[in-house]
Amino acid sequence: MIYRVGLTGGIGSGKSTVASLFKECGVLVIDSDVISHQITQSGGVAIAAIRTAFGDGYIDASGALNRVLMRQLIFSDHTAKLKLEAILHPLIRAQILAQIDNPHINSTPASPYLLLVIPLLFETLNYRELVQRTLVVDCAETTQITRTMQRSNLDEQTVRAIMASQVTRTERLRLADDIIQNDDNLDILRRQITKLHQHYLAISSGIGVNAK
Repeated sequence: MIYRVGLTGGIGSGKSTVASLFKECGVLVIDSDVISHQITQSGGVAIAAIRTAFGDGYIDASGALNRVLMRQLIFSDHTAKLKLEAILHPLIRAQILAQIDNPHINSTPASPYLLLVIPLLFETLNYRELVQRTLVVDCAETTQITRTMQRSNLDEQTVRAIMASQVTRTERLRLADDIIQNDDNLDILRRQITKLHQHYLAISSGIGVNAK
């Protein structure tokens, strides 16, 4: 089985940027957020269950999940959040496993390991068991807030609510096998990724398996 590294980090930490730089190194990436969007778009496998659980009001005119309304609901109603997660997480996990088992992935010599981008890696045990090693993208919380507000046009209160729903920064760092600091410029970030890529190549090849 191909070696798997789980990439996670708080909202706005720069997970997508880090994943893109690993791709530049020839690493295959499976992104749970991409899967989540696929299964909640029009015709997605999660839509029927979401409609049944939450009603037509949470499906937009195109037949996709109304993300704005759903975000408002789950950050004001914890029971609704758990209900949505109970629908989405098993479907996302099944899609991740299907992609891992894809013969193309397992026969690609250029990528001896996989990078699984899973924002809720530490919040959901069923995801944690999919990976052999964990990599956290970290930055200051003020940076998370600024990036997310600029990227997603969310207000600070909403961003803080999202952050509060995730594992704390302290706990995330405690659980990490490896950490990338993403407070600086792209060149510094790229150097960290190049070094980690070489480390993962060695581990996935059976060299230095116990190295930290």
